[in-house]
Amino acid sequence: MTANTNEQMTNIEALGGSLVYVRRVEVDDLPRAVQDEAREGGLDQLYALHRADGEQVALVGDRMLAFNLARENDLTPVSVH
Repeated sequence: MTANTNEQMTNIEALGGSLVYVRRVEVDDLPRAVQDEAREGGLDQLYALHRADGEQVALVGDRMLAFNLARENDLTPVSVH
């Protein structure tokens, strides 16, 4: 690899470290305890935030809240369909 390619990879890796993916999650697809809690709050769907490696880092009841939570923690949220 050239020096320029190494620098580009470092930049991509740095960016990937701050990315979180926001995706809608159906309550029915979650563990029973989480389903019960969500339904008590009147929710049929939640939004999960995942790191680039797939690790779920948060589960919230509102899409806008998911994006705001990411930004408040110096993360860059992107939507996943």
